[in-house]
Amino acid sequence: MKLLKLFGIVFFCGLLSPSRGVLSGLSCAVSPGAMQKVLSDAVIQNGLLQKHLQGLVLPNIMGDGGLLNSPTSITGLHLVRVRLPKLSVALLPGIGVQLAIAARLDLSGNCLVGLLSELIDISVDVTITANIKCTNFELGAVQVVIDDCFCILGAVKIKLLSGLLSLSVNDLVLNQLTATLPGLLCPVIDIIVNLVNIQFLGTLNAVIPVGTVGTIHYQLASLPFTSGLYLGMDLDGAVQQVGGSIIPHDSSASALPPLLDRLLVLGLRQSFLNAILSLLIQVQPQTFTCTPEAFSGAKQLQDAVLTLFPSGCSSCSMNSPLSIRIELFGKPLILLENNKATVELSVMIQVFIKRLDGSILNLLLLKADLGLNVHVSISGSSLVLALSLGR
Repeated sequence: MKLLKLFGIVFFCGLLSPSRGVLSGLSCAVSPGAMQKVLSDAVIQNGLLQKHLQGLVLPNIMGDGGLLNSPTSITGLHLVRVRLPKLSVALLPGIGVQLAIAARLDLSGNCLVGLLSELIDISVDVTITANIKCTNFELGAVQVVIDDCFCILGAVKIKLLSGLLSLSVNDLVLNQLTATLPGLLCPVIDIIVNLVNIQFLGTLNAVIPVGTVGTIHYQLASLPFTSGLYLGMDLDGAVQQVGGSIIPHDSSASALPPLLDRLLVLGLRQSFLNAILSLLIQVQPQTFTCTPEAFSGAKQLQDAVLTLFPSGCSSCSMNSPLSIRIELFGKPLILLENNKATVELSVMIQVFIKRLDGSILNLLLLKADLGLNVHVSISGSSLVLALSLGR
C-alpha cells in the first residue's frame, strides 16, 4: 500500500471551528517544523518566490529635497534579485497558520538629482507576514484565503555611482518603500499561496491503486484544525474492489499519540486497515499433493491419517497419495494493541484421496484459526506489512 504523501494543503489550513466530528479512515498531526520544511521547499528551494517577484517594478519616487536642495526623482526602479530568503511558520489556534518570509531585495533604477542623472542601487530587508486560513469546505475541497498581510522593512542601503547621497534622499526612499512595498508584495504572496495550494490539493484527493485488486480513494473529510502544538487533519478513505463494489468500514473517533519531537504522526484506524486487508488478502484455494517433495512431514501425516480409518473399511485405500486443499474462510482481521499488531485468519483444510477412477474420498475437514504477527516498516514510499506465523 502506497504511503500517503504529506498532505500539502494542511500546511495552509487552520481551524475555523474548535469542534471535531466523528470521521473515518485516517488522521494526522503535523508539527510546525514539518510545515516549514515543506513550504520552504515549495516556495524557496523550487524558485517559486524568485519567479513571481521577477519583473517587479516600483512606482517612481519624486521629492523636492535632495543634494543641494535640488529636486530628486528615481525612475525605472525594479527588482534585480532576491537574496537570503527564509521562511518560517507559526500556528494561530482558532485562526490558522501564520506564514513569514524574510528576504533582502536588491533594486536598481535611475536617479535624477537636479541635472545630474546616474544609476542608483537600493538594498532593503523585508519581512512579509501573512495569516492564512481555510474556508468554504465542500466535497473534500477547501478554499485557501489570506486573512491579513503586512510588510515590515528593515535596513535600507542606497548606493549612487558618484557616491553623493544626502540624508533627505535616504529618508525619501525609505518613506516611499514603506508606503508602496506592502501593496506590491502581498498580492505576490497571495498568488504563491494559491499556486502551492493547487499543487498540493491533488495529494488530498487521490486514488491509489492496490495492485490489480482495487483502489483506495481518500479525500479531506472536514476543515483542518489546529492547536498551539500541531495542525491536524482527518481524511475519508474509500476502499474499492475491481468492479466497483466498496468495502464498508466503521467510522469511529480515535486519538492520535503525542507528537513529541516527531515531524508527523499519521494514524490509520483499525476498521480502515481491515477493509484494506480484505482487499489485499484474496488468496485463491490452494491444492497440493502430500509427498516428501511438497513438505518434509508428508509421511508422518499420512501415517497419522491411516490411524483414523475405521477397521474393516474396504473403501479406505491408500493406493493414491493424500491431497490437501487450503481455502481462506471469512475475512481477515487486524487487531491493534500497544506496540503490537496481529492478523487473524481462518482457513478450511480438506484432506482427501483422489482415486484412480477420478472420484474423491474426503478423509478430514477442519477449520483452523491462525494468528499472524505483523511487522510494520516503510520501504521507499510504501508502507510494508510483513506477516509471520507466531510460535
